[in-house]
Amino acid sequence: MNASQHAETHEVFNQVPPLDGANLYRADLPLQEWNKRFGGDWAEARIDAYGALAGGELMAAGFLANENKPQFKSHDRYGQRIDLVEYHPAYHQLMAAAIEHGIPSMPWTDPRPGAQVARAAMSYLHSQAEAGSGCPLTMTYASVPALKLQPDIAEIWLPKILSTRYDPRNLPIEQKSGATIGMAMTEKQGGTDVRANTTRAYPVGAGGPGQAYELVGHKWFCSAPMCDAFLTLAYTDKGLTCFLLPRHRPDGTRNELYIQRLKNKLGNCSNASSEVEYRGALAWMVGEEGRGVPTIIEMVALTRFDCMVGSSALMRQALTQASHHCAYRQVGGRVLNEQPLMQNVLADLALESEAALALTLRMGKALDQAADPQEDKLARLVIAVGKYWICKRAPAMINEAAECMGGAGYVEDSILPRLYREAPVNSTWEGSGNVQCLDVLRALSKEPGVLDALFAELGDGHGDARLKKHIDKLQADFSDSADIQYRARQLTEDVALALQAKLLLEAGNATVSDAFIASRLGAGGRVYGTLPRGIDVAALVARSTPFIE
Repeated sequence: MNASQHAETHEVFNQVPPLDGANLYRADLPLQEWNKRFGGDWAEARIDAYGALAGGELMAAGFLANENKPQFKSHDRYGQRIDLVEYHPAYHQLMAAAIEHGIPSMPWTDPRPGAQVARAAMSYLHSQAEAGSGCPLTMTYASVPALKLQPDIAEIWLPKILSTRYDPRNLPIEQKSGATIGMAMTEKQGGTDVRANTTRAYPVGAGGPGQAYELVGHKWFCSAPMCDAFLTLAYTDKGLTCFLLPRHRPDGTRNELYIQRLKNKLGNCSNASSEVEYRGALAWMVGEEGRGVPTIIEMVALTRFDCMVGSSALMRQALTQASHHCAYRQVGGRVLNEQPLMQNVLADLALESEAALALTLRMGKALDQAADPQEDKLARLVIAVGKYWICKRAPAMINEAAECMGGAGYVEDSILPRLYREAPVNSTWEGSGNVQCLDVLRALSKEPGVLDALFAELGDGHGDARLKKHIDKLQADFSDSADIQYRARQLTEDVALALQAKLLLEAGNATVSDAFIASRLGAGGRVYGTLPRGIDVAALVARSTPFIE
């Protein structure tokens, strides 16, 4: 034997064809159906185009943006303080695509029925390619209702916020073709308890809504610090108040906003999160003085909705990768997705993913119909429910999907490690699990009609005895106020499952709804892949496996 015969030791076979370039919308039958069901079908051409973009060039950009983290530059080479964060070009590519396609602006610039649903569908696709860029996109989208509370400020800022031009230049707002908005709320000593904040606001002149103040203090988390302005909280003599703090002052000079450092995070690596100080930073009051929390809640409700969108998206991409892998990979001479135990696992993951999407887009419909008191009350409650439940379910679901791929799902060549690291951010950001469950109780106790709206939505079980039994128990549990805070997680989980089961039943696909109810409301197992007997797992697997054109 000569040396050249040893150059190749084996033939490469039993490998999975790449998904590179797949249209993520066309590969996702549940997304197509639920988008149409809740009124987003008029935007299908736009969503389809973004599906192609997300599965192609944006997917590739997502890997680059995460491999090349943002870099903080405190000073220039001449020793001047500049407080800049530099991003890889791939990050700017992702931001530009989303903004140019209207992801932060569509529901506000084209508020026809289904706009929130269609926008959520596009964000769902974008987050599968790269979730970190979703932070400034979400905050820009969510800032609009809060800023509208202060018309004089909105008149200056909204045209740039709603622009479909991405302009990352570090310039005053007057010189920009588009703007992005960030948020800075929490402080070291308080975290979620923003009423423990110590940042103070001092009026420059007369003071009051729309007027200029100088802010002195710090923020422990300031997301996306290269945004053009930030909604933030500070105390005046009348209490905690909301302000808009731009990066530049009216004379064009940099504002007294100082980045201390970037956070070294578990995931969300393409996005910069920072600690900042205000050293007399100029900001303008938004909304009523002393009513900062109710004002900024206008933004927080939508950012929490996007946590539902984002976690659902991460689960879907994990399912797409796992189901595609198992459709081709053979073990023991048989394709994995034809083997009963793997079918059980994949079908279970598919149920989790579709139920999350259904509840998320149902909340998109509620936001579209917010003028209806029933829908408004439902959104007030169920966004907190969904934010808790869907974001809690994502990490374990993604872990199971990675396991379906074996070692191939554990290495960084795969997207699964990034999805897994990304998943916890949505359950922590904008209030962790306990905060959401306490918010559920707060909505029920302080806002008349919320509980009635929930049970009107749930109905009587829609002909399914198992769901009716679950709803009846839920009503009894809510009527018992003893140690209700202690039971808040269980109550919130039961509400989420009831809503998901009801939505799947209404959609009319008995294979999906029967499997979900039997496994989630029955005596199911404690990990994925423990579906009861009698489930049409082959049909569920086929429904979730991407079709490659």
